[in-house]
Amino acid sequence: MTVQEKIHQTVTSNPVVLFMKGTPQFPQCGFSSTVAQILKLSGLESYASVNVLADEEVRQGIKEYANWPTIPQLYINGEFVGGCDIVKEMYQAGELQTLLAGVAK
Repeated sequence: MTVQEKIHQTVTSNPVVLFMKGTPQFPQCGFSSTVAQILKLSGLESYASVNVLADEEVRQGIKEYANWPTIPQLYINGEFVGGCDIVKEMYQAGELQTLLAGVAK
């Protein structure tokens, strides 16, 4: 299985996936920490997370998968939502909470 296939499988088999540096409990960059906090504030108790620092192939592959150059990257229901700035703006506008309302918490 190629790295792109692994990423696709992860994104499509979990309702919410956060590709980040570190883990939700121990984020290793400020942007990843911000997105993890926003998900927590949105009432999402559990979601899949992938520590891109643990696998260089995934770290590069996720950038190609979404054609998005930065990490973190948030996926909801198989769709790329965005990085830190987009997630923050969506949260502040109430859009993220609406998007997450259909996801099992």
